Amino acid sequence: QVQLVESGGDLVQPGGSLRISCAASGFTSSPYAMSWYRQAPGKERELVAAITMVGFTTNYADSVKGRFTISRDSAKNTVYLHMTSLQPDDTAVYYCNAVSRESRTYWGQGTQVTVSS
Repeated sequence: QVQLVESGGDLVQPGGSLRISCAASGFTSSPYAMSWYRQAPGKERELVAAITMVGFTTNYADSVKGRFTISRDSAKNTVYLHMTSLQPDDTAVYYCNAVSRESRTYWGQGTQVTVSS
């Protein structure tokens, strides 16, 4: 059974930093790619950052370029999102997404990131 478990969400002050993690398990082989999405209240879920698990191809939403960094530990099937210069607009539930080599998509349960003074 495939599971994606996010952790690290927290309340952070504007301008602060935070790292969230997503550990994947149950895959018969390493996922092709893993991503972070976020969904703020009243808004649609949007892609934040993505990374392939082989190679170092990354992709970022324009709104987070230069502030967020996605990284991965392929041996552990874990991805991280290091977020800096956080702003209230970054407040959202952050969801981990994985695409298997068979093109199946999986989602985690989400972790809350709140940016507020």
